[in-house]
Formats: sequence, structure tokens, C-alpha cells
Amino acid sequence: MDEKFSTILHVDMDAFYASVAEKDNPELRGKALVVGAGARGVVLSANYEARKFGIRAAMPVGRAQRMAPHAIFVAPDHRRYSEVSEAVMEIFRSVSPLVEPLSLDEAFIDVTGAQRLLGTGREIAESIRAQVFATQGITCSVGIASTKFIAKLASDRCKPNGVLQIAPDRVLEFLHPLPVSAVWGVGPKTAEELMKLGLRTVEDIANTPRATLIRALGEATGAHLYELAWGRDYRDVLPDEPDKSISNAETFASDIEDTEIILRELLRMTEKATHRMRESNKSAKTISIKVRFADFKTISRSKTVALPISGTQEVFEIVRTLFTALKLDGARLRLVGVGLDGLVDGIDGPEQIAFGEREKGWREATKAIDAASTRFGAGSVRPARLIEPDGELFE
Repeated sequence: MDEKFSTILHVDMDAFYASVAEKDNPELRGKALVVGAGARGVVLSANYEARKFGIRAAMPVGRAQRMAPHAIFVAPDHRRYSEVSEAVMEIFRSVSPLVEPLSLDEAFIDVTGAQRLLGTGREIAESIRAQVFATQGITCSVGIASTKFIAKLASDRCKPNGVLQIAPDRVLEFLHPLPVSAVWGVGPKTAEELMKLGLRTVEDIANTPRATLIRALGEATGAHLYELAWGRDYRDVLPDEPDKSISNAETFASDIEDTEIILRELLRMTEKATHRMRESNKSAKTISIKVRFADFKTISRSKTVALPISGTQEVFEIVRTLFTALKLDGARLRLVGVGLDGLVDGIDGPEQIAFGEREKGWREATKAIDAASTRFGAGSVRPARLIEPDGELFE
């Protein structure tokens, strides 16, 4: 009996944030474009014209500006990216219910069961690419294989705007010449350890005894790399895996020591994070903050509550308490962040016994704000603390 293989696609948008910016402003096309604002910020995306100069995601914006002074730098528009991402994911789900988003711009799709109706894996991939371009005006690359690992490697190697299918009997031919850094789980530190062992390609890993890898890298990492080096990946595509946490962070354009300004930024991030959480019908059990000083030292603090909470004001009271307890007193900060963890379903759980009328009032106000945002758009109602005296919003 012939072995039956799955057909898994890995679809990855090409330079997603930059592509959305080009689609919304066609005058940017053909020019070196970088998404990332402020010399102290980081590059979120760069189009392929900008990448010719060595600009890459996660690079400091200041460095990117020095590498390509003529490039156009635009501020990110996360609301717009989420909107386009949602539309793209709907295209994926029209093909198969087995869609596992990895981020806003990439997902695995198991189309094994869809081929009888929609054609081969390649035909389905081409159909998805055509629909994404026709409806959103952006391109994507698709890897096709029998496992998630190989599908993702394939999409990486057919960018931009390509399709690459790796047949089950060609997996090792494709995989083994690749550098060790291509394997999931091989970061700089692991790569250094592999180099010490004289292992430079995936084939080198595959031909190393499993026990040797485990002795050098530990049980979990050694066994993991050995299996992947032989193309063995038994993970299923898991549709709509829920968020385990939600966070928001901000790197300031210049170091800030004014406590009021920092608290205002923490409120702004709390508002964004809690709104996103409530949109997902979630509440949080653990609230955390992150603070990075001018010398890059970073600390974090968290608090776990007895009952899950979802209201902006409820969460911000904890955020403010955590920050105040640090007693920074004029310390210069370059970044602050808010995190919501331990997410559970539902936003209307039982109120804590200690809550009084003020807290109940905040819950009702939060519901009203969410209703207004749904009707008139996100940000249509904001805390007064986030509005300048002249009526302008702090963003």
C-alpha cells in the first residue's frame, strides 16, 4: 500500500508592512521603502529595493538611515495591517478550515482534504496567490510540502512572489545542502555549538549520531535537530490557536524621565492591549510591565489577580501600581511595555468582592467605549489623559 502524505502550504506575504504601504500609496512603488519611524526605533519591514542596501527587519532605524539616506521611512500603521491580514486569512479559510496563523502575514494551511474539490497543492497555491493579489494588491510566496517544516523552508527560498513544491521523495535532496541555520531552533548560540562540532550543513547534522548531538546540545535540542535533519516533522496544522498573551511596548524617540509622561504612555499601551483582548473575548489573570533604562538594562514586574480582568482602568490601576513600586524617581527610560498573560475566555466574569461602585462604573464605561469604537472606529473614544489641550491625540 502506498504511503499517503499530507499536503501543507506555508503562505508568507512578501515584505508585508512595506507592501501594504505601497498599495495604499502607489507613489512609493519602485523606491527604497522602510517601515519604521524615529532614529531610536527599529525597522519593522523593508521592501526589496531597500534590502539591496542591507536593510533588514529588527535593525535600528538610525542604522538603516545611514545605510540608505535616500530611502523613504514611514511610520507603521498596525490597524491597517490587521485589517489586511484579516482579509487574507479569510481567503485561506475559504480553501480549508485547517489554517494556523503564525503572525499577521503568514500561515500554514493543510489542503490535503481540499484537493479533491480544488485541485493539486500547486493549483490551490496559485489560486490563493491570485486572490490575495486581486483583492489586496500585494504578493505572497508559497511553499508546498508534506510537513510544516519543509513547507516553511520552501516558502523562504522562493521569495519574493514565488511557489516552490518539495515532493516527499525529494525532501532530503532539498534539505541536506542547506546551512545549519535553516533548521528551526538553531539560533546564533546553537549554531556556534554546531560549528565547534564541525557541522555546517543539515546533512552534517543528519550524519552525526543522535547520542552525540544530545551530549553536546542537551536532550531536547539534540533530539529535535536530529529529527528535523532527516525531514521528520509530525506536527499537525492547528487552526486558530488562541493568543496566550498580548503585549504592547514603546521605544521613546529620546530618553524620558518625566513620570507623568511615562504613565501616559503606559495608559496608551494599556488601552490598546485591553481593547485587543476584549475583541478576542478574553480576560487576563496576570498583568506585567517592562522598563528599559538608557543603558539598556531591562527589568519587569508582574501581578496575578484572583479573578481575570479585562477593563482598561482595572488593568491600568495594576500597571500604575507596579510602575510606582519601582520608585525610579527621575531615572531615564528608553522603553516601557505592558503585558497581559494567563488569558481566559470571557470578559464578563464575576466581579471581585472588593469592587465598589467606582469599579462597576468603569466596567460600564468600558462597554460603552467598546460599543462606540465598533460603531465609529477604533480610537473614536479615548481617555482624557491621552488628549492634548488643543484636542490632538497623543499617539
